[in-house]
Amino acid sequence: MTAARALDPKLFDETIAAVALFAGSDHRLLYTNAALKRMIGARPLGLPAKEAFPEKDAEEFLTVLDEVRATGRARQLHDSREPDPGAPHQANYFVYSCTPVTTPQGDGALVVLMDTTAETRALQRYEALVSAVSQMVWVMRPDGTMDELVPGWQQLTGVPWPGRADEMLFAHIHPRDREALGHAWRKAARAEDPQMFAATFRVRTAEGAYRHVTTRAVPVVSGSGRVGEWIAAATADVEDSWGAQLRERLLAQVAGVSGGTLDEAFAEVVKVIVPELADACLILLLSHEEWPLPENARVTARRVASATRPGLPPPPALRSQRVTVTPFVREVLEAGVPRTFYLPVGGEVPTGLVPCVTEEWLVAAGATSLTLVPLVVDDMVLGYAATSTNGDTPVPAANDVALLRDVLHHAQRPIRKVLDLQQARRTALGLQRAHLTRPPEVAGAALAACYQPASSAGEIGGDWYDALTLPDGTLVLDIGDVAGHDLAAATAMGQLRSMLRALAWNQGPHCTPATVLSRLDAVAEGLHVAPFTTAVHSYLRRLPGGRWRMTWSNAGHPPPLLVPADGDPYFLTGDGTDPPLCVDPGAARTTHVQELGPGDTLLHYTDGLIETPTAGIDEGQERLRAAAARHRHEPLPELLGHLHELADLRDDTALIAFRTSTDPSPES
Repeated sequence: MTAARALDPKLFDETIAAVALFAGSDHRLLYTNAALKRMIGARPLGLPAKEAFPEKDAEEFLTVLDEVRATGRARQLHDSREPDPGAPHQANYFVYSCTPVTTPQGDGALVVLMDTTAETRALQRYEALVSAVSQMVWVMRPDGTMDELVPGWQQLTGVPWPGRADEMLFAHIHPRDREALGHAWRKAARAEDPQMFAATFRVRTAEGAYRHVTTRAVPVVSGSGRVGEWIAAATADVEDSWGAQLRERLLAQVAGVSGGTLDEAFAEVVKVIVPELADACLILLLSHEEWPLPENARVTARRVASATRPGLPPPPALRSQRVTVTPFVREVLEAGVPRTFYLPVGGEVPTGLVPCVTEEWLVAAGATSLTLVPLVVDDMVLGYAATSTNGDTPVPAANDVALLRDVLHHAQRPIRKVLDLQQARRTALGLQRAHLTRPPEVAGAALAACYQPASSAGEIGGDWYDALTLPDGTLVLDIGDVAGHDLAAATAMGQLRSMLRALAWNQGPHCTPATVLSRLDAVAEGLHVAPFTTAVHSYLRRLPGGRWRMTWSNAGHPPPLLVPADGDPYFLTGDGTDPPLCVDPGAARTTHVQELGPGDTLLHYTDGLIETPTAGIDEGQERLRAAAARHRHEPLPELLGHLHELADLRDDTALIAFRTSTDPSPES
């Protein structure tokens, strides 16, 4: 690294800003330019700062120099200089900008001094004016009568001052603000120790639009401690600041949307929009995922989320209602610009914009407008939002629609995350299902299997099952679970399943299950396939008399369940469970033996069937055992259907069942 180049102070000789340069631990003054001499007078060079600036009010400035040298960070200091006693001039104001620099004499500080007297005085005058003058000032008494002290009401609303805090006054306040304003005022008026009352609400102007007004009222307390009246002042020059605050708040809320699916995400979005920007909001997603839409294809939009403000009829239940996308709606989506329809109260809603159930609701709820806003993510239109105003709510102005569009536009970032997650989930599930093949036909027995992914879009598991028949007729059954809930887990699952299948086929029926799992463990460890995996590897060989001999090895997996044709089901724990795969490749593994009689059922499953966040594994196994006993005589597909009802849908679940025939003949 090259050394920092020392600052040449001559650069500042002709600058307008006042500049001084200090160096060393005592901040010796090395340089001042002509502008600084004109502003604060000449200072002797070569002296420490405390001697070059002996003024009493320079202590804070000297402290800042110490901090800049100690921390290496720039500082800024605001200062003022009072005139000499008796002088006709006002105080002068300055800003010192202190920046660490390297000088030929060592580390130092560059100080730039700016005279801000004119700006500061202008700001002081402005603040005094704003604090002294409001658009409206009035006095209100306990009986509700009001006297206007600084007129402004009629200029704002176009009607005379009402004189009382009654219906005439509230008729000009936005319907959505009346109840909250009245409640807040009554609470302030009844308080034992009344303080300043402040509120922001919307007032209908002479032009018929609504404008935000900020009001502050202070109690006038008599000597006895009673409130004799309130003095109130209001200003209507708050629209921009109120809109900026609302926009910032809504954008922060929509940025926090985190649903696992598109339906869940948009269910959160509509709650941001209602009731702040609309009385009701409906989200419709297109049936086609490609954009632009195919020209002649029939495209529908599915209703996935809705919300309504309090006081309106509840929205229709979500039942995947659809509407065919008309050419007009296509034009709105392709243009990417919101479109507002003004509706006569009690009149018909234009057909083809929303599902029929929503059309009926809009009429029943007294809708006065319907606005369609395209939902765009990365230049692709997913669908559209339909928002309404109802009853006495005014129809949206252009700035209202612009804010609505802005909020929905900013929803695309969390929606993009959901889309990416869903794509990864589809990829993983496709990979998983490609490996979960249909079980083979087995003479003298029946097989059935099922796999159910987790309900959450964020949960993609590594569960698998497998069944294959070796050349001599031996049936191989596998069940396994790779740790993790993502695409990597699904990929590792496919690799392990394929390797286990290949090893079983290559080693043949005379190799024990324990030996096969040990070799799989060594290969998985050497190839770094998976960090942690549980599995059960089992062989089933048919015996005379309709009986079957099962040998298996368990690598840390939940034990198989045996459901006898008669008698209580029980778990096949063998002599204990060996460690999972990819934990201790050198560990010895055990082969267990069990005989199955005619009509017995063997069940392999993954932990999603027995584990829940609120119950232990023992409780889950007992539920499984009891359910298997109740449904033991049902065909295997129906049995698996009943057992899957026990599963925690937040995790994926794999099951494979084997049932011996009750017919002992060799041909069965």
